[in-house]
Amino acid sequence: QVQLVESGGGLVQAGGSLRLSCAASGNVFSINIMGWYRQAPGKQRELVARIPTGGSTNYADSVKGRFTISRDKDKNTVYLQMNSLKPEDTAVYYCHYSPWDLSQNYWGQGTQVTVSS
Repeated sequence: QVQLVESGGGLVQAGGSLRLSCAASGNVFSINIMGWYRQAPGKQRELVARIPTGGSTNYADSVKGRFTISRDKDKNTVYLQMNSLKPEDTAVYYCHYSPWDLSQNYWGQGTQVTVSS
């Protein structure tokens, strides 16, 4: 089992910034993929960004140039720096973890991000 604990999020005005953090604990494989997804009301959950261990990052087109995902391998922690936030970024953001073979999926409890116009 893997536990994911998220922090960050909150209410911010358009153009502002927020930073999300997610710490993984438990049976964490050294080679894995961690990332962030989001789900707005009435919409499907979508990928925001992901970062494999030692690999290249992936971003949704809607956040490229504004969001940056990074990780601290020693702490099994992934971060999402969100700049130039827009009202359409408002959603519940979920941390995600998979081992290298994608055999399992784990999700954080979700953290609300609200961007006011």
